Amino acid sequence: MTTMATQGAFLRLRLTSSSKSVAKPTELGFLSSQLSGLRISQGPSTDVINRISLPSFPGLQPIVARKICPFTGKKANRANKVSFSNHKTKKLQFVNLQYKKVWWEAGKRFVKLRLSTKALKTIEKNGLDAVAKKAGIDLRKK
Repeated sequence: MTTMATQGAFLRLRLTSSSKSVAKPTELGFLSSQLSGLRISQGPSTDVINRISLPSFPGLQPIVARKICPFTGKKANRANKVSFSNHKTKKLQFVNLQYKKVWWEAGKRFVKLRLSTKALKTIEKNGLDAVAKKAGIDLRKK
């Protein structure tokens, strides 16, 4: 009974003893592994790769509301959560986004917006038209 170490030495002897020809997998002395009985090959076959890879659908993306304020551009802040033992773990501090109906004077109607509380204060101070124009948002679409 031979072990894997002696088989490795046998293979090295056989490879070095062959003259000028390149050793092919069939010339190595065995075609299957002693441990699992599986065939040893040079590389992955294409049919295995085709079975493993899943078809991708680039047009089907999940619809997720982004946590960014369109008026101020505020987004999540990366911060550390510090425990009593001063152990730091990463966390996100999200923007305080609210759904709000705001009266649009030029359009003579309410506009439903998702904006941060900071943007709401800015709209109360400067007016909806001025803030939307500065942010480049067209209110007629909504």
